[in-house]
Amino acid sequence: MIEEPTLRPRRWAKAAAGLAALVALSAATGWGAAHLAAPANAAPDLAKVREALKLRLPKTPIDAVTCKGLGGLCEVASKTTLFYTDARAKYLVIGRIYDMEARQDLTAARLLALNPDLLAAGAARRQDSNSADDSEAAQPQRASAPQNVSLTGLPANGAIHWGPTNGPKAVVFSDFHCGYCKRLSAELKAIGARVEERPISIFGAASRRDAERVLCSPNPEAALHLAYSGLALANPRPCDTSGLNANEAFAKAHGFGGTPVIVRPLDGAVIEGFRPADALRAFLTAAPSKPKG
Repeated sequence: MIEEPTLRPRRWAKAAAGLAALVALSAATGWGAAHLAAPANAAPDLAKVREALKLRLPKTPIDAVTCKGLGGLCEVASKTTLFYTDARAKYLVIGRIYDMEARQDLTAARLLALNPDLLAAGAARRQDSNSADDSEAAQPQRASAPQNVSLTGLPANGAIHWGPTNGPKAVVFSDFHCGYCKRLSAELKAIGARVEERPISIFGAASRRDAERVLCSPNPEAALHLAYSGLALANPRPCDTSGLNANEAFAKAHGFGGTPVIVRPLDGAVIEGFRPADALRAFLTAAPSKPKG
């Protein structure tokens, strides 16, 4: 039979006495309710966050950690990339942080702070583009991307091919942890594109591991779509991953500061960032641009 509190006044009296004793002890020692709440509300110990990150991500260089102004998350800078973790470094968050009150992409602002050369490269290109008209200059473009690249020399073992062979052709530099890359893959599938996907590790070691798992899979095309779905990938036998190194070297040499990057194989024309199906179809099926000069 369940005993209701009102039927046991003596037990309540004891509990009240115990609570009174605790309050008295708190007053005498300075240890009170604020101390009980402190672990949840106190600022994270950066040294402990770093220690936990080193334990869990021993191969990832940790350049800076800050836990201010992110609603309890800690921002971790690793070379030119960012990711986020909780104060115990138990959970890893890969993506962008938006301040909805300020309507600001905090991740984008920090990436530019970490990579000021992106802004410098963009300013230099705008100064050199004296022949561009006002409407072209007004288009949003990532600062460091060239307008055309040569794909010559990129090795076959750095690419995963998917889509119908007779579709409009696209070369895509992507990261399997990039949400916009996942959305782009759906749009490319919708237009029946023939895609040559070349992974680059924008988001660090975890991205590289998944790229290797996809590339070394017995069925790379199926593994690619599984990776975008967020499903766990099996660890295949090791294979030649030098093609991934070539992809990343190519992206760095041409100033690809993010993903996705779409290249039209016919002439090497480049667009960066997500595009919907109609825009992709128009870009991929357009007449090749004439070389300058």
